[in-house]
Amino acid sequence: MADKDGELAARIVGGAAAFAAAYATRKLLTFAWTKAVGKEPPSDPESPDIGLGEALGWAVVTGVGMEVARVLSMRAVHKRLAPGQHREIEDLPV
Repeated sequence: MADKDGELAARIVGGAAAFAAAYATRKLLTFAWTKAVGKEPPSDPESPDIGLGEALGWAVVTGVGMEVARVLSMRAVHKRLAPGQHREIEDLPV
């Protein structure tokens, strides 16, 4: 059970926002990688057929990009739904 009013809602909405941000970020990173490198990113970076530099590059790009998207989405949701600052859905900008 949540410790404070609105904390559970913030966690649920935050999880959904993080999932959506991860999906969009993955698509964006794949597009950017394809444009920059000229080929699709490795689907299995652990494969011996993929060069070490390419595998490490893709791992770093996706790791950093996904974590940044997750942190930003969670912070935005928690800022909106923070306890004591809870606003009704109708008050949120569209």
